[in-house]
Amino acid sequence: MAQKLFVGGLPFSTSSDMLRELFGQAGSVESATVVTDRDTGQSRGFGFVEMASTEEADQAVSRFNGH
Repeated sequence: MAQKLFVGGLPFSTSSDMLRELFGQAGSVESATVVTDRDTGQSRGFGFVEMASTEEADQAVSRFNGH
C-alpha cells in the first residue's frame, strides 16, 4: 500500500523530478510533486512524495529526516 510523505524545507530550485530522483534512492516512488505558487509558478518550498510501500516510506523517513 502506497504511503504519502510531506517533504518540507526544500530549496526553491528543487523540481519534482529532482525530488523523485532523491527519494528513489530509498525505494520505489509512485509520485513526487513540488508544490508551486499558482500565480508565479515558483516553488513554495515543500512537496509530497508517495512511496510504493510503508516499508519504503519508513526507510525514506529514516534516511532523509533532517537532511
